[in-house]
Order: sequence, then structure tokens, then C-alpha cells
Amino acid sequence: MKWSYENGMFNGNILVSRNNDIIYNASFGYADANKTTKLRSDYKFNIGSITKEFSAVALLQLKEKGKLELNDKISKFFPELPKWSNEVTIKDLLRYTSGIPNVNWKKIKSNKDIFEDLKLIDTLDFKPGTKYDYNNNNIFLRQFIVEKITGEDYRNYVSKHIFKPYKMSSAEITPIENEKNIAKGFNSKLIEDKPDFLVGGTFITTSDLLKFLNCLHTNKIINKKSLYELGQHFNSENVQSALGEAKYKNKRLVEHLHDGRAGNYDAIMISDLESNFSIILLSNNYQGKIFEISDAIISILKNQKFNLPKKENN
Repeated sequence: MKWSYENGMFNGNILVSRNNDIIYNASFGYADANKTTKLRSDYKFNIGSITKEFSAVALLQLKEKGKLELNDKISKFFPELPKWSNEVTIKDLLRYTSGIPNVNWKKIKSNKDIFEDLKLIDTLDFKPGTKYDYNNNNIFLRQFIVEKITGEDYRNYVSKHIFKPYKMSSAEITPIENEKNIAKGFNSKLIEDKPDFLVGGTFITTSDLLKFLNCLHTNKIINKKSLYELGQHFNSENVQSALGEAKYKNKRLVEHLHDGRAGNYDAIMISDLESNFSIILLSNNYQGKIFEISDAIISILKNQKFNLPKKENN
């Protein structure tokens, strides 16, 4: 980790746990583009696409309470959407097989804009369930369904039913209100990222993200059947499930990997439930090296030969 930091490949926080004990917890670099504030373990980072697990978990919590079925059509909750909503199911949103075109980012200034834009979509890109397309309209619709069923703001629901019960006190859904201990994203030219104005992103510390993983994997947040459902994906290579990459043996989760990127934030979490270790890397200065770093750490934990991340000029 020191080598990666000193060679400009990692600025951020890392946590490694083994046999339910934290064996490595460190911070490297700075929390701001000016490099005036050093990172500490209590700083929180935007985790990019990893946040998509929270909307998925929320839907399965509601399923367990009998509030929905995964084969429910979107039109059940939003009859005002066009006729394509009679074809798309919640399961399609979880597996990215809805066929709904991606968010028209040029028009979007709020989550309300996203819903209004969904009303303007007249045809799907493909028949639901027949292809895979990873895009954010699936995610926003998940959030909207949570709000429709519960009558609660999505941010409030996640805080009340996921963050607070499992003591993830640092976790906050965007847009951020509590600016304390925020690692600001910045690029190699030391230009800071603009704030995220849409609802749905997550800022969290490494230790609270570990709490989430531990509670998820021990069926505290959702049950074993729900955890298996969330790891299912479209029948093709190199596609994501609602849990990113999940592997099962006899319907029991044995591996869980999810990475995320938002602006210059770069995040990865890896759990090997058979070897009983988890690795979390959260960066606020994207360098594209977290997979190489995490691969090296996995090798170390398995007592195998490891390779340092490669310098770009080599």
C-alpha cells in the first residue's frame, strides 16, 4: 500500500478483515485537491455503483414483508408510465434486463426530471428479459418503487431500514447534507469534482461498509433466499447482478465483489466467504489501479506470490 501511494497509484482508505477481525486499516494521502487535509479512517467516500446494492436490498426487504413480488410489473406502481411498463418487471430492474433506454443525462437536473423523462419513452430497446443493458434508469426506478410502496423518501427509507439498524452511522445518501469528514474527489490536475445533486449515491467509511457486508452475508438485513435472488443475473458472461459479481455453492454465497466509480471516486469491496476475508478500498483520486492492488492483497492473504501494481510508464 505504501508503494502504491508513493508511486501515485492510490490516494484513499483501505480496510482488510480476516476471521471477523480487522487486520489492516490505513489511510493514504489527502481528503482535498489542495492537499491540506490528510485522510483519516473516519473519512467517507462516494462508492459509485456499489450504492446500487442498497436499492436492491430495500426491494427485497419489502418483498419479505409481502409488499411486492419480483414478477410485479412496473405499471402496478406507476400506471401513468407508458405501455412498456406493462412488460418490465422488478426482476428486470434488478438484473438490468428491462430494455429501458439509459438516462438522458443532458436533460436531467433532479430525480423528478428522471421520472418525467421516463414518461416520454415510447419504446424499449429490447424485449424485457431477453438482453442485458447496465444502465441507471433501472436503478432510479427501483428507488421510485421503494418510495411509492412505503410513502417515504428513498433517503429516509435507506437510513431507517439499512443504515441505522446496523449502526452504519457515517453512511449518507446523496445529495450530501453533512459535509463533515467528506473525502473530496479530485483528478490528477488537482481539480475537485462537482457535488452529486441526484438522490441515490452513497458516501460511507470503510468500517461502515464492512458492517454492511457482514450484516448482509449473515442474513441480518435480508434472508438467505433474498440474498441468493440478488446474486442472480442474465445468462451471459461478464454481466452484473444486483450484487455486482456474486458466486454461490448450493445457493450459499461464497464470493462477493462489487466495484464502483463516480467522478474521481473509485471503490471496490471483495469478500471471500470461504476463506473468511474482506477487502475494501475507497479512493477519491481515480488512478485505475484498485483491481491490481486488491489482487495483490488477495494473493498475500492466500500466501501466494503477488505482483505490485504496474507503473504506467513501464
